[in-house]
Amino acid sequence: MEKKLDQSEIDSLFASVRAGVAVDADVPVAATEPAVKKDAFNFSRAGQISNEQMKAISTVNDLFARNLTNNLGAWLRSQFQVTLVSGEQMMYSEFLERLPAVTYLCSARLEPLDALGVVQMDLTLAPPMVDLLLGGNGRAGPLREPTDIEEQILMSVMEIVVRELNGAWQPVGLKFASERREKEAQVARLMPLAEKTLCVSFEIRMPDAQGVLNLCLPAVVLNTILRRLIGEDRPRRRSGEARARLSGLMGEVKFGAVLQFPPMRLNARELSELEPGKVLRLPLPRHAMAELRVGGLPIFQAQAVRSGEHRGAQVQGFGADAERAGAG
Repeated sequence: MEKKLDQSEIDSLFASVRAGVAVDADVPVAATEPAVKKDAFNFSRAGQISNEQMKAISTVNDLFARNLTNNLGAWLRSQFQVTLVSGEQMMYSEFLERLPAVTYLCSARLEPLDALGVVQMDLTLAPPMVDLLLGGNGRAGPLREPTDIEEQILMSVMEIVVRELNGAWQPVGLKFASERREKEAQVARLMPLAEKTLCVSFEIRMPDAQGVLNLCLPAVVLNTILRRLIGEDRPRRRSGEARARLSGLMGEVKFGAVLQFPPMRLNARELSELEPGKVLRLPLPRHAMAELRVGGLPIFQAQAVRSGEHRGAQVQGFGADAERAGAG
C-alpha cells in the first residue's frame, strides 16, 4: 500500500533529518522524538568564578571600599563615598577595551606571587582631588592629562588606595606595592591579552564629581586567593582519631613556667652585703604563697616544696581564691 505524506509531514521529516534524529519510514513523523538541543562548549568560559567564590571576594572588596571611604575622605577633608559596583571575570584584552581614552593607570606588584595588577581611576576625579589638596573647594575641571605637579599629588592618592588594598587583602596573604603610572601602550604589555582576570569596579562620588576605580588582578592571583578565601569560610571537620592525635601532640608542648614570690621590699644594705653562703631573710609570712606563672601569665597560687632531689610547686588554687584559703 502506497504511503502518502502531506506537506506538513514532509517539512517535519526534513527538519528531523537536519537535526540528526533517525527516522523510521514505518513510524509516523509525529511520533518521532524531538531533537535534543546541544550547545557548543566554550573553553574560554572554563574555570569561571562560582557564586560562592564571588561572595567571598565581595566581602574583601566591601571592606576595602569602607576603609577607603573613611581614610581618603578624612585626608581630603571632604565628602567622599566609595561603593562596590561589580566583580566579574574577563580576558585582559576585554578589560583594556573598556578603558576610556584618557584615564589614570597604575601598576601594582602583587607579593609574594611576583605578578602585576592594574589599578585604574577615571581622571574626572583628578581635578577636585588636586583642588582640595591645594587648599581649594574641590571644584571639578575639564578632562585632560595631569601636569607634573598633579601627577605627584595623584600618586599620593594612589599610595593611599594601595595601602587600603593591603589592609583588606592581607588576611589572604596578598600584598600590594605600587609601581608607577603606566601609559596605555605599556599597560597592554603587563599581562598576556588572553589572560583571565578578575575586574572589580568601585564607584567614587565627590560633591562635584564622580568616577570609577577599577582593580584588575591576573588569574594566578585568583587561584591563590580563592583557595584561601573558600578554605577559611568552610568549617574544617576532624575525625575523632585526628582530634585524639592532635590532643596527644599538644600534650607534649612545653611552656616556660616560673614560681615567683610576691613583690617585697629589701634593705639596700642587706643586698650590698650578700655573698655566697649567706642567708637572706625575706619579709614574708611563713605561709605566704608564691605565684606560678605559665608562659608569663599568672595562673595559680602555690607553695615551694621539695620532691626528692627536686624542687616543686604545690598548687593551692587559682589566684585570689588561693590567697583567701591560705589566710583562713
